[in-house]
Amino acid sequence: MSRAGGGADPTAAALAAIPGSHSGALLEAQRQQMIRVDAAAKTLSLVGSPKLATRPSPSSGSSSSSPTGGGGGGGTPTVVNVPAPNPGTAQATAFSMLPSFGFTPASTQFNCLDPLWNQESGWRWNAQNASGAYGIPQALPAGKMASAGSDWQTNPTTQIRWGLGYIKGTYGSPCNAWGHEQAFGWY
Repeated sequence: MSRAGGGADPTAAALAAIPGSHSGALLEAQRQQMIRVDAAAKTLSLVGSPKLATRPSPSSGSSSSSPTGGGGGGGTPTVVNVPAPNPGTAQATAFSMLPSFGFTPASTQFNCLDPLWNQESGWRWNAQNASGAYGIPQALPAGKMASAGSDWQTNPTTQIRWGLGYIKGTYGSPCNAWGHEQAFGWY
């Protein structure tokens, strides 16, 4: 379009310059990233959600009273202490670190952390996705984990330490992070 004075419209000229500019390239890169994330999200499926186990009420099943004198009757949720994961695994490392971050009871918080990081990385220290997220907690950018130790690229314990700190600072607990993951598809 031309203006009444014979010159080109400055707005049209600015819009025409965007595709070849640095800003245009950044916008296109972000658009491509959103397409990849959307495609990846469509490949995920929710397998289940964590639930608190409940003890049967005294009226169900047997007529004898509970040997512990009650507790958990009437369908009231009761936290069940699950055994710690197999020693020597990344899961066992995380389980043992939970209390040091204030995540208690550890068994309850681990019941949320385990599916979260299983979904994110399969608990693999070298897991990497198309967006560049890396490690057990899938840090993005990956280099953020250097704040937990210089061996962040190969040490599961360093990655777990960083990941638990990230969860504490961002969500407050693994169960809150897992809830966010379930609601939004990311944490």
